Amino acid sequence: MARRTDRPHRPRLRPGTRRTLCVLALTAAALLPAQASPAAPVPAPSAGSRPGPCADRIRPASQMTVEPCDTPARIIDKAAHTVPTKGQLAWQRREITAFTHFGMNTFTNREWGSGTEDEKLFDVSGPARPDIDQWMRAYRAAGARQVMLTAKHHDGFVLYPTRYSPHSVAASPGRPDVVGAYVRAARKAGLKVGIYLSPSDGAELPHAWHARWVEEIRAKQAEGKPLSLPERVALEDGDRAPRGLGRFGNGSPVTSRTLPTLVPGDDRAAAVRSGRLPVLHIRADDYDAYYLNQVYELFTQYGPIDELWLDGANPWSDSGITQRYGVAQWFQVIHRLSPDTVVFAGPQGARWVGNENGVARESEWSVTPSTADPWTVQAGGLPHDSTDPDIGSRARLLAPTTKYLQWYPAEADVSLRPGWFHHPAERPKSPAQLLALYEKSVGRNAVLLLNVPPARNGRIDAADVASLTAFGTAVHRIYGTDLRTAGPGPYTFDRIGLAEDIRYGQRVERFAVRARSGGRWRTIATGTTIGYRRILALPAPVTAEAVRVEVRQARGRPRLLPVTLHAAGG
Repeated sequence: MARRTDRPHRPRLRPGTRRTLCVLALTAAALLPAQASPAAPVPAPSAGSRPGPCADRIRPASQMTVEPCDTPARIIDKAAHTVPTKGQLAWQRREITAFTHFGMNTFTNREWGSGTEDEKLFDVSGPARPDIDQWMRAYRAAGARQVMLTAKHHDGFVLYPTRYSPHSVAASPGRPDVVGAYVRAARKAGLKVGIYLSPSDGAELPHAWHARWVEEIRAKQAEGKPLSLPERVALEDGDRAPRGLGRFGNGSPVTSRTLPTLVPGDDRAAAVRSGRLPVLHIRADDYDAYYLNQVYELFTQYGPIDELWLDGANPWSDSGITQRYGVAQWFQVIHRLSPDTVVFAGPQGARWVGNENGVARESEWSVTPSTADPWTVQAGGLPHDSTDPDIGSRARLLAPTTKYLQWYPAEADVSLRPGWFHHPAERPKSPAQLLALYEKSVGRNAVLLLNVPPARNGRIDAADVASLTAFGTAVHRIYGTDLRTAGPGPYTFDRIGLAEDIRYGQRVERFAVRARSGGRWRTIATGTTIGYRRILALPAPVTAEAVRVEVRQARGRPRLLPVTLHAAGG
């Protein structure tokens, strides 16, 4: 949590540090010399010797290796020079992504499916044909600049006619290519596009294992033991077998494979032969080959894809079946196909904020430590759980387990309704609730991933649209302009907007905001991290003719953008 104080005197800094005083008058701004923790001097190499890894100049990069010879000061300096990739920077600036959970569960009124559902249940023909343009209008009204569709949820039902699974829209009435329609509608609306492709896949559970598991669930129920959600769903579907080919966790060997794996009558054969489509050689088991072929389809048929979401959930792990993903190869394939794509839970991507409430930490760092090369592990190799209140403090960075530093920003996911899929009995959050979430996600250095599920009739409910529209209007009214643009002050405000120019990294560790009124300065807010954006909601309106920001601790020279003043009340 941020330390707050109303004492007017300047705080004492620890020995060896300098204070940065960033003064923003209401008519002008000035940046005075920056405070930073001084790096220990690096001894000059002796004549004729080559500089070692801890004598080299630290250059900005999205990933840094922590060398055994690095001093604590040099590690912190590396953290100060860890910066976003081109894709990460563009992703953060979009601020809000609208998440679309739509699929088999929409028609079965479930949150998690079993993978045994009949494809004909997904019927979007006739009156239920999705009005995807209406979805995009609702998302734009909320202020979203990117949208993301669940192309495959945990049940394994695929929303485009994939060549690699019988459990897809190709077996549904009308063979609708929902992914294709979604991508076209998003681009027509000027929105960037993300795709959610669940690694877990209930349709691909081995059939013999599934049959035994259902019998075990029945025995468990007979004994009066509680059942998990995946067990209850499997029991509801009884003796129906999974609709796929039994590739998830089947123990198949890792062998040499080729992407794309052409199927009989494949319409891509000529493009592959001519080199118009890339050919990738991998080593994979049955399921990884299946998954990567779908990744290949999505990128080559529907790209560019701006974000790929790799959910870490596995509904069946507690029941004894799992799939060991070859994530290092996944990341290589994705990077080969689309180097600027932000991969959720992947390297040079984004991380889970640690809850599904859409709320970021008071101290939210985009620079995080890793115990392993992030290109070899899922979820960034964090040395602690994503739910930990401390992700990137100095103590975390300087821990002996830290082997790498990376730019790994937070994505705060939350649903407009209680469930992720549409359920008729549920109601949406109010505009005021959404505004509070915006201030606690985007306003705390995260991206807001707001799920808005369409209904079974193919439309977003009117109540949802009304809430989203009012929310977007409120954000624009409050944060669309700086109060100072109205003319000379003084100004009355209850929101303060701070920001670092994250092209140069994230550096501020502690700051205070002071306001001048009637010739006197007083502290009106304090905090820790700033990052891409920090919104400070004041407990009561303040009237002042000048505001200044004091950076009291930083990892390097702060690069602050102009402070903005806002009023939520009108």
